[in-house]
Amino acid sequence: MKNKPGCRLKGLLKTATAAMVLGVLSRPVWADTTLKVVEVIPSPARTALLQQEFASFEKSHPGIKVQLTSLPWAEAFEKFLNMVQAGDTPDIVEMPDRWLGLYANNDELLDLTADFKRTSSLANLSDRALQFGSAVRGKLYEIPYGFYVRGLFWNKKLFAQAGLSAPPATLADFVSDAKKISAMPGKYGYCMRGGPGGFSGITMFMNTMDGQPGYFHSDGTSTLSDPGAIQGLQLLATMYKDGSAPPDSVNWGFNEIVAGFDSGTCAMLDQDPDALIGIAGKMNADDFAVAPIPVGPGGHAYPTLGYGGWSIFANSSHKDAAWQLLSFMVSPDNNLAWSKVVGTLPIYKDAEQNAHFQSDKFKGWFTELNDGSKYVLVTPPTYLEGFGDLYDNISIKTFQQVLLGQRTAKDVADQWASYLTDQLKAYKAHQSAN
Repeated sequence: MKNKPGCRLKGLLKTATAAMVLGVLSRPVWADTTLKVVEVIPSPARTALLQQEFASFEKSHPGIKVQLTSLPWAEAFEKFLNMVQAGDTPDIVEMPDRWLGLYANNDELLDLTADFKRTSSLANLSDRALQFGSAVRGKLYEIPYGFYVRGLFWNKKLFAQAGLSAPPATLADFVSDAKKISAMPGKYGYCMRGGPGGFSGITMFMNTMDGQPGYFHSDGTSTLSDPGAIQGLQLLATMYKDGSAPPDSVNWGFNEIVAGFDSGTCAMLDQDPDALIGIAGKMNADDFAVAPIPVGPGGHAYPTLGYGGWSIFANSSHKDAAWQLLSFMVSPDNNLAWSKVVGTLPIYKDAEQNAHFQSDKFKGWFTELNDGSKYVLVTPPTYLEGFGDLYDNISIKTFQQVLLGQRTAKDVADQWASYLTDQLKAYKAHQSAN
């Protein structure tokens, strides 16, 4: 028997109503959701950009509010660690590469692999970005927002005044050029970073003198106690002691070394593209350039390649919403805007073809990225749980002790090597246990 029209209508209405209910239930519920975000390398420009991005995100995601906390960089490591230990964790945190091992190895970060695979807007993410975001246990605990590659800024005017016409090609040239420039009254050859954040540059000189593309030998012992590495550390100490760097550079961090360069106080600076923004705003474009890092005795240089990114805490109560925000922050258009403001190399394939990166100022960095016969990019061992403490605490005091003649280069290099060797042993033991 056929169904009566009235019965069929009631059935259709019940089906439609069920479908509508199912559709509503399947949508994310954002009402009264507050996402907490912590940035740890703040600057007025980058913080303002984040606020703009959050406002745009909130407009397209009604019910979500984004709350931003900015920690001062010089104190960020300890301040954020204290927040985590007190249980005051954010949904999303800016994750410097050297912190990744600490939080990922302690199961405090969310594996983003599944979210990444289902997000089509991230399909063109570069292999390097995926590699570094998965540095711990092979799991994607971080989506990098850009790369920091070390290059050599050089002041053409100061070089010309010292009778020099080109940047140094070797470390021997680097030392010699710095001495010639420092002979001029009130000028110095090199903006040394003796304070916070100097460890990457220091180990770059150590690796380049030693001819080693990394931090460890095949047997698991650290290369930093090699004779060549000790010579690289001593090279910096000698330059400081002979006046090739300003006396107060023993305490200089990022802002101070950039100010030393763009003010014309010192003629050379090894830094990442993030320094270009401030320098370009204060110096004539024709007065400076960026060259590759000078090569060592073995004919190679080992520039550091660092990165920063965003991670989601595993205990977040709003994981889906947090991923929506994170993927929005690193989407292609937002990442390009971020790179231009922050000074990173973008995370997407073929990004250097963008007109912004065709400037001569970027040639030094892209030479290092593209010429593997001379330049081997080295990433710090960020997978080690204690690497952040070495970078942000231990190395600062001990390097300053070398510069001030309170300890020998060998003594401090041996300390760093012993620390890293022990950290690698602990990491391997943890891997075996799991």
